[in-house]
Order: sequence, then structure tokens, then C-alpha cells
Amino acid sequence: MSTEASLEPLLEVMDKLLSPDGCPWDRQQTHQTLKKYLIEETYEVIDAIDEEDMHKLCEELGDLLLQIVFHAGLAKRAGKFGIEQVISGITKKMVHRHPHVFGEAKVEEAAQVVELWEAIKQKEGNQEGQPKSLLAGVPNYLPALQKAQKVQSKAALVGFDWPDASEAALKVDEEWREVKSAWETEDLDKLQEELGDFIFAAVNTCRLLEFDAEETLRAAVDKFMSRFSFMEVRSGESGVPLAEMSLSQLDDLWDEAKSKEGKKK
Repeated sequence: MSTEASLEPLLEVMDKLLSPDGCPWDRQQTHQTLKKYLIEETYEVIDAIDEEDMHKLCEELGDLLLQIVFHAGLAKRAGKFGIEQVISGITKKMVHRHPHVFGEAKVEEAAQVVELWEAIKQKEGNQEGQPKSLLAGVPNYLPALQKAQKVQSKAALVGFDWPDASEAALKVDEEWREVKSAWETEDLDKLQEELGDFIFAAVNTCRLLEFDAEETLRAAVDKFMSRFSFMEVRSGESGVPLAEMSLSQLDDLWDEAKSKEGKKK
């Protein structure tokens, strides 16, 4: 392996940073304090992918790799594990969970791979002396929409699912009626619960339509931001701040922003 492709230079840099004569800031960090940076770097990788900027993606993947090396460096100093165990563990796991590539198992499509993967994870749990829930391993830190879709997908593996998207959509309508009913009672706790059920049902519909719920909502948010930015520009041109406009005037600007989108298409 060439020096350029080796982790050794980066490991040496991290080792120096964490040494007694290294960087005071780095030496103060813990697994807990680094969590936010790990999340930030992951989202920056996603931004680079969405922008289709390969130069930026390369750079952001490096920043994400640094976070992994940082955590491994802290664990090594605590006598728990090092980067060697991280690499060895994931290598063995990937080989074990891909018997259709490294073994004799046969699959014909991606959906079968997912089923095989979950079956292997279940066996691994049994070997550890306790059966694993299908929902085990769903990170609590996941964004709520993404977590909902992942939980629903796992439950679907045992047939606990709607037959199709149209049936799931009927549940969305039912949940909305329950939201309106809770609203009339003025019970805020119940209303929040029913709103949660409504959003969960909407995610189910997205999933069965093979839409990513997180990306679907993100697109809606981006669309809102684009239209609102247009309103701000028009406000500046007119010399009348948005905050001083009537609701009718704001609606007119919103409709104008929507019409501009149609012309762009």
C-alpha cells in the first residue's frame, strides 16, 4: 500500500495532537464533546453529495475520517481499543454479512440482501445469548423522520405493513381526523400525540411510494426558503419591509414566487 493511501500519517498526527505536548484543545475532548462535530461533518458530506461537488466531497470525507480517527485515538489512550480493532471489526462484519458475495448464499435482488442482512443480525444476537429485536440498532440520534422510516421498514420485514401506499394514505386521513378531534378538546398533550401519529402515518406513505421521507421534507423546506427569499428581494425592491406588509400583500408575493417557479420549468 502506498504512503498516500495509508492511515499511518494521519494516525501519527492524531497521536501527536493528543500527546502531553500536543494541542490543549484536542487533549480536552471526550467522546461526548466530539458528538456534535461528528454529526456536523456527516451533514457536510451530505451537502457535498447533493451539490455534486467531487472536490468538496473528497475534502469532507477527510474531515469525517478525522473524527473516526479522533475517537479511536481517545479510546486507545483509555486502553479500550484502537483504530486497528475498528478496521478489523468492520472488515469481519462485512464479510460475515455478505455470504452472497464471500460465501455460498444466493440472492437475486437488493430486497433479498436486506432480508438476508437482518436474518444474519438476528443470528448474531442469538449467539450473544439474547435474541435481538428487529428494531435493535436503530440509533436514537437519528432525525425523527429518518428514524420513523427505518423502524417502519424493519417492521415490514415480518409483514407488519400496509399492503400498498394507497392504504397507508387512508391512515393519514384517519390520523388527521383524530388531530382535529383532539384540537376540539383543547387537550394539548393529546393534540401533540395525535400530530405525531399523523406525521408517522405520512412517513409510512412516503416509504411505500419509495420516497425518502427526510429528503421529501427537506425538498419542501428548500422550496419554502427559495420562495421566502424571493419575497425578501421583492420587499427590498419595493422599499416596504415584509414585517410591515399586510397578510394579503404577503400572500400576493408568495403567489408571485410560485409563478416564477412555473416559468423556470
